[in-house]
Amino acid sequence: MEAEALKFFIASVTAAGFGIAIAAFGCGIAQGLGLRSAVEGIARNPESSGKVTVTLLIGLAMIESLCIYALVVSLILIYAHPQAGAIAALFGAGH
Repeated sequence: MEAEALKFFIASVTAAGFGIAIAAFGCGIAQGLGLRSAVEGIARNPESSGKVTVTLLIGLAMIESLCIYALVVSLILIYAHPQAGAIAALFGAGH
């Protein structure tokens, strides 16, 4: 049982690592593209900078929330799996 729990834990940590890496990469690309488009829009029409800035900040917050959701799912994968007791006992935290 302990070997299976350890394999499951290793798979969970690996999935969490890949998940947050992909989410951070995607969010970084999306934020960069959004910022580039906002700067180009302000450069073409400086009078619209107020509206563009507000929309940009709301959009960046939404994109960042997606990365935070991925972080929450990754933390759930690591800490809230069904064999957490077996892993804790394996590492000596159950004493």
